[in-house]
Amino acid sequence: MPNKPGVDGADRPLILTESDRQAIAYRARYGLVWTLSAQAAMAALIILLCWVLAGSAAAVSALVGAAAYFVPNALFALLLLPGALGVVQPSPYVFFLGEAFKLGTALAVLGLAAWLAQAWLVWPALVAGLAGVLKGYVLLMALRRLP
Repeated sequence: MPNKPGVDGADRPLILTESDRQAIAYRARYGLVWTLSAQAAMAALIILLCWVLAGSAAAVSALVGAAAYFVPNALFALLLLPGALGVVQPSPYVFFLGEAFKLGTALAVLGLAAWLAQAWLVWPALVAGLAGVLKGYVLLMALRRLP
């Protein structure tokens, strides 16, 4: 038997109060800040670990790997912030364009690093820096701070 309109509420539009909207916006801002903080902390930890274990070339390689994803991700977060603050209406186009920018920039930085830094680039450290930033949410899970 098909659902009748209004019987179970499945087809009614969701109506948010102003306090609901403020709570959602707060959670979005909180999530952006905590995610970027966790990614930065993981990047710093990986860079320090590479420096201690393999020297300055490995630390710089880890920095390049971490920056390849952290910097575009931080810029993307700044692009999303006006929507989270309620200043502008969030748009799915902005989100998808931001994701494309983030991924394209990361690929470009990694390609430039492979091309320009062949003499001193330490690939395991670069990959570790990149993976550390990509897996920053693991730190949030460990601290039970998932947004």
